[in-house]
Amino acid sequence: MTTPENMGNHSADAAETEGLAAWIDRRLPVVSAFRSEYVDFRLPRNLNWLWNFGAILTAVLLLMLATGIFLAMNYTPTNAGAFLSVEAIDRQLSGGWLLRAMHMTGANLFLAALYIHLFRGLYYGSYKAPREILWLTGLLLLVMVMATAFAGYMLPWGQMSYWGADVITKAVGAVPLIGTALEHVMTGSDHLGDVFLHRFFVLHFLMAFLVVAVVGLHVVAIHVSGSNNPLGIEPKTKKDTLTFHPYYTTKDLVGLIIFALIFSLLMFFWPNLLAEPSNYTPADPMHTPADIEPEWYFLPFYGLLQSVPSKFGGLVAAAGSIAVLFFLPWLDRSPIRSARFRPVCRAGLFGLVIAFVLLALGGKHHAEGVWMLIARLAGLYYFGYFLVLLPLASRREKTRPLPASISAAQGDA
Repeated sequence: MTTPENMGNHSADAAETEGLAAWIDRRLPVVSAFRSEYVDFRLPRNLNWLWNFGAILTAVLLLMLATGIFLAMNYTPTNAGAFLSVEAIDRQLSGGWLLRAMHMTGANLFLAALYIHLFRGLYYGSYKAPREILWLTGLLLLVMVMATAFAGYMLPWGQMSYWGADVITKAVGAVPLIGTALEHVMTGSDHLGDVFLHRFFVLHFLMAFLVVAVVGLHVVAIHVSGSNNPLGIEPKTKKDTLTFHPYYTTKDLVGLIIFALIFSLLMFFWPNLLAEPSNYTPADPMHTPADIEPEWYFLPFYGLLQSVPSKFGGLVAAAGSIAVLFFLPWLDRSPIRSARFRPVCRAGLFGLVIAFVLLALGGKHHAEGVWMLIARLAGLYYFGYFLVLLPLASRREKTRPLPASISAAQGDA
């Protein structure tokens, strides 16, 4: 005969048999959710190496957060103490030079990986329905990362940090009606000093954690809409997909190992490729450097800024080069996603990459002489691609036929 007491003992024995993880999962389904979304989650079977950069960006972001927290503990955000505190981190703090080298290298390679990630989305049409939210959250991340990187570049308070801040604040001050007020909000006073550094230190620290939050939204959007693929067609059967683990976890691991090797080579053997020598001298408001230029990842936008005759016009062009990307899902109305099957779009996109590089070179050469003409032509092509070529190609382009399915394209129908 089974009594209520015996039933209670039987339930306790069953819970013990199933294990603590199962007991927790019934009350808070963390383990089952993780398994569903990161182990059994199915992805298109034809994802290439460009899809490795999502995992790479996640790993670098975690590294940046970890090193940034330790650096912040030893940084002094004042006009007199900023440069000296960075020098103390490099020369006196145990392992400080390594933490700062990892943070600086991580910032550069994070932006490089982000640009490649963006190019992948452009080439394979990842901005098209049903992935508009995925695209928009990705662009929001781009803007936030650029703001975080700009704020971080100011913090060492070397020569290039100071004069880079001077250029940007004066460009913002050129905005009609509200420019003076915006410039005062940025600087906090009539000159670049303690208030400016303190505000940008807080901005840099805060934005890093906001980026993590938006990354979470971005990942949720991927799991809701599903991942795009090089063919740009949706999986039709289970044969078109593979589980995330073990297939893509091992693929991402290989990509991370290769990336770690590149990271280590740049950090230990070629650190000067990613650093500006002028920034190793303290900020001097009385001495303007011969060549003021931002980090390489801002050079295309700096080229746009300098190629327009007015400061405000240059600021609008630089901001517009990012803003136009937010409208891309509605500018490109073609039902075909991947540029593999769109010959006009494919040629135009490679032209866009060339224009982006030319704008960077124009920025590096301060858009003077022949570089002024090159930067202007590259800027016109950049906006022309999004505002003219893509809308026209959506209606008139003769596309190649799509395969019946992903598995059929790989000869495994």
